[in-house]
Amino acid sequence: MNPEQQQGQTQPAALWTRPFIALTASFFLLFLGLQMLLSSFPAYVKGEFDTGNVQVSLVTSVFALAAIASRFATAALMRRVSRMALLLIGLLIAAAATGLYTAASSFGALLVLRIAYGIGFGMASTILPTLVSRIIPIRRMGEGIGYFGLSTSLAMSIGPSIGLNVMKHSGFMELTMLGLIASVLIFPVLWLSRSKHSHASPAAPTSAQQQKQPPAARNTAAPAKSGFNRKLIFPVLLNTLLSITYSGLLSFLALFGDYVHIEQIGLFFLFNAVTIILIRPFSGRIFDRKGHMAVLIPAGLCVTASMLLLSGTHAMPMLILSALLYGLGFGAIQPTIQAWMLRSSSPEQYGIVNSMFYNSTDFGVAIGALLLGAISAASNYSIMYRYSAGCMALFVILLALQAVLTTNRRRTKQAALES
Repeated sequence: MNPEQQQGQTQPAALWTRPFIALTASFFLLFLGLQMLLSSFPAYVKGEFDTGNVQVSLVTSVFALAAIASRFATAALMRRVSRMALLLIGLLIAAAATGLYTAASSFGALLVLRIAYGIGFGMASTILPTLVSRIIPIRRMGEGIGYFGLSTSLAMSIGPSIGLNVMKHSGFMELTMLGLIASVLIFPVLWLSRSKHSHASPAAPTSAQQQKQPPAARNTAAPAKSGFNRKLIFPVLLNTLLSITYSGLLSFLALFGDYVHIEQIGLFFLFNAVTIILIRPFSGRIFDRKGHMAVLIPAGLCVTASMLLLSGTHAMPMLILSALLYGLGFGAIQPTIQAWMLRSSSPEQYGIVNSMFYNSTDFGVAIGALLLGAISAASNYSIMYRYSAGCMALFVILLALQAVLTTNRRRTKQAALES
């Protein structure tokens, strides 16, 4: 063994490189621009165009569906077109759509701009995670995705709170300008990651190194194949269920605040951010050492409890407790599912994997906005959030069933070996 190999085995692979930091910051700004506007759109659309709950939900749904279609196209184009060129085109489309929102003179025109924004956002949100997942060492995938995912979770937490406050005190035009600034700032930040990430690939451990790692920290992906990886179906389903609950918060929390007469309803997102920041460093390490079940089941129970509390909220203390529980669960679940999907795949499949992960997020947001909007129109917002709790109860049940089936398969194999 030469000195370079000995040094590689004794020193941990670097995670906090300049490209990793720059790409993570870029992703934060991308999602911050999205989340600041997304939470305020329902109130703006209702006030500006005098629409009902179902039409309000369309503003979220058409964006999400456009992003999904865009990601499928982007994943295919990345094999033939420069990733950086596609990224810059997507960012320019998203920035232009953001700046034109206030120029929309009709509800239809606004929907067209939301579709355009979804296309640009879908392109950028596919390429950035693909670039970063290829520079994270395999042995630190859970930790790396946890920190990278913290950028999105923080944006999802503080963005809506900023958006609701700016909307209330300044107006929608000022809010769109703030979103445009966040989009434009991505360009100089990306400049810091130039030249190093385009050809980077994850430092895969040798077979001897893999044997020294705990089972949860090994890359269990089969050799790269052109076919579909069926292992991804289950985590995609789980992420969709989680995203349905988040859609109910994005689309209707501001309206729910009016319904229960809580003026500072946006504080939900602020307190939500507190527990996301606290849980992220730990959840990734637990996943690396013990696997996804050790994180997802308790986190799923936290989100279920949060939605039940929110459905009965009538005062600020209950709202804060619900927010803390949601951040605890949501902050652990999302990066764990993404790292689980990446570890179940080969590096050549990372583009498709990230596309599927973020598509399942947007699909959950899209169908959640429509279904929960219909439920709230037929009943009220409290009952709607109980249905959200039901989605997360199903999330936990499915995980428990998988754990039982996995345990039974292991016992059967062990019995067969012993016989």
